[in-house]
Amino acid sequence: VQLQASGGGSVQPGGSLRLSCVASGFTLDAYAVGWFRQAPGKEREGVSRITTVSCGLKIEYAASVMGRFTISRDKGTVYLQMNSLKPEDTAVYYCATAVGRPALVPGEFDRFGPGTLVTVSS
Repeated sequence: VQLQASGGGSVQPGGSLRLSCVASGFTLDAYAVGWFRQAPGKEREGVSRITTVSCGLKIEYAASVMGRFTISRDKGTVYLQMNSLKPEDTAVYYCATAVGRPALVPGEFDRFGPGTLVTVSS
């Protein structure tokens, strides 16, 4: 039973990346999925969250990424499309699962996978 985030890498400011989150051992479709990030020396923070289809695919974004990042889910994978990346987006990005409609805070998610590193630098 595991989550796996992928798609990280190094890009220049203004660039784009798409992160993916998949699950093994269970179906991701049954859970709300959140994306979180943690920069060096900082606490983990919420980036975006999407609920299940049965909960109406409710989406939430952190103010810092609104209008630049887009979360979506399709056939067992949850994506985070990141555009107009800034140096301050540099962090390890994690996906996590929860039931229902959790707030975008780490404490409301009960399973985190290993992260993927995103580096935005010129």
